[in-house]
Amino acid sequence: MNTIPEKYIEGLKKAYLENNGREQWEYFENVIHGADFAVIDQLKQIYPDVPEALVDLLKYVDGTYWRKYGDAEITFFFLGSDLYEYPYYLLSAQQMIENKHMAAENYSDYIAREYEEVEIDDKITNNTKDIKWLHFSDCMNNGGTSQLFIDFSPSETGEKGQVVRFLHDPDEFKVIASSFDQYLQKVIDQGYNFINVDLMA
Repeated sequence: MNTIPEKYIEGLKKAYLENNGREQWEYFENVIHGADFAVIDQLKQIYPDVPEALVDLLKYVDGTYWRKYGDAEITFFFLGSDLYEYPYYLLSAQQMIENKHMAAENYSDYIAREYEEVEIDDKITNNTKDIKWLHFSDCMNNGGTSQLFIDFSPSETGEKGQVVRFLHDPDEFKVIASSFDQYLQKVIDQGYNFINVDLMA
């Protein structure tokens, strides 16, 4: 039986080919390569509990947002969420490392529940000192509207490794899967409905 990343990639390819995206997929598949092992090791040192499924995806493609691969450059919709209208990019392993403090720096006030109008899932901690989130994906407008994180510091009602989706305007933090594997399976089950070849043209 295929592992979840293999199943995800096979399904993603099929979805592109069935949605008039053959040209985009073939270009993507021909130019990409995986992350350097040294960078993956560094990511694992920062996040010892990083899911193997995410590591496997990074071994396949090291980022899809204006990402240079030799002389080629790609912007490619690779992930989705519960927000059907927003395709997402996979960040590179190096970007994930560089963004290790993003949640604490940008969202501490929200996580501390300082704004009543901001909806925050009770599975997310309110202890800003212990925030340990891995930022792995931005939505199609470079994350200005939505970002995805793996949360290694949940509340007592949450689960370590749960996937958190941030949405801007209206601001909201929601747990959309209890694990990264479950997150990928949900995107598979939704039929990769984020694929919109016209947006990539």
